[in-house]
Amino acid sequence: MTAVPQRVAITAEITERTGIDTSMIENLVHTFYGHVRDDNLLAPIFDARVKDWDAHLQQMCRFWSSVALMSGEYQGQPMGKHIVLPIDARHFDRWLALFKATARTVCPEAAADHFIDRARRIAASFELAVAGQHNVLLPRGARFTNDALDCGD
Repeated sequence: MTAVPQRVAITAEITERTGIDTSMIENLVHTFYGHVRDDNLLAPIFDARVKDWDAHLQQMCRFWSSVALMSGEYQGQPMGKHIVLPIDARHFDRWLALFKATARTVCPEAAADHFIDRARRIAASFELAVAGQHNVLLPRGARFTNDALDCGD
């Protein structure tokens, strides 16, 4: 089986098992980022960097399609954009809490579980990378906190 048919088969299997489709991804992304934009901790981080929210939301829909459905729609490199941000465990915790709450609200259980599993992995991976950017090697189970960050609290 070549890459494209294999990707199509994987996407179809995930869709069948979870119910996730493009419409659900768009609803999740738009609802989630609505919450992010209203959040006292996360909004300043995004407001300082996102100048075109429509373009950002389209990109996030492609990203989540790739993450959740293995669609290959997203071709960016998000890690590089995140490791330079003034963020730490507090931001990842808030991001994940908002994401989980949104997924549980707008998605059926199987889809929410699928999205949340991937979001947890993303948050953990990005937190490790951000720590590394600050020359901090996190031992297993440790969290990255940087009290020097201006977290908007």
